[in-house]
Amino acid sequence: MSESTATRWAVWSDFGGVLTPPLSHTMATFCASTGVDQRILLRAVATVTARYGTDDIMEPIDTPLVSEEEWLREIGDVLDAEHGVRLRLTTMADAWFDGRETNHAWAAQLRKARDGGAFVGLLSNMVPAWDEHWRRMIDPSELFDDVLLSFEVGHRKPSPGMFELAARRAGVPAERCVLVDDLEHNCAGAEAAGWRAVLFTDADSAGAQLASLLDRAEAGVRP
Repeated sequence: MSESTATRWAVWSDFGGVLTPPLSHTMATFCASTGVDQRILLRAVATVTARYGTDDIMEPIDTPLVSEEEWLREIGDVLDAEHGVRLRLTTMADAWFDGRETNHAWAAQLRKARDGGAFVGLLSNMVPAWDEHWRRMIDPSELFDDVLLSFEVGHRKPSPGMFELAARRAGVPAERCVLVDDLEHNCAGAEAAGWRAVLFTDADSAGAQLASLLDRAEAGVRP
């Protein structure tokens, strides 16, 4: 490994909740548009999620263990049978992404990091059917050096395999990788893999934390 590679940072950003509004905001918007009580929908989703041996509601469809269409059919069945609610969807992509705003302030922070010499990538647990929709919100070739999506690579955050692959793709050691993510368990997984992590709450504070790390790298100070 060359000296320049050994001292370069790789910044891997999450998508949902980081380059978009928080998940809670998007869920509330979705429920308002469909007329379904959010608490009831989340209970039904949890029931279906448990069938796949996890409590992570996105894991069944971003690995994927099941197609989005089948997953939605199961949720619809539970809503109908257990809650008396009729909701029949074959995809959530349009409802989930239409009108969703890009976090341009965070995109600007990523451009700043990339312009400063950092490797910048997207590291996302993504549903296959949603792939074309997130690309409407940003231009990945303009913003990222690489894109790693769970359904394409066979790993998902916070598994060690996802972080090992990302470090290898960036060509830097684990201790020079940073994950910026809005979920604490993903940040914990990154740190367990030897990475640094920034828990995203807003673009300004995350950008300040990231800038501090990158400034240390530029000065040749090891983390």
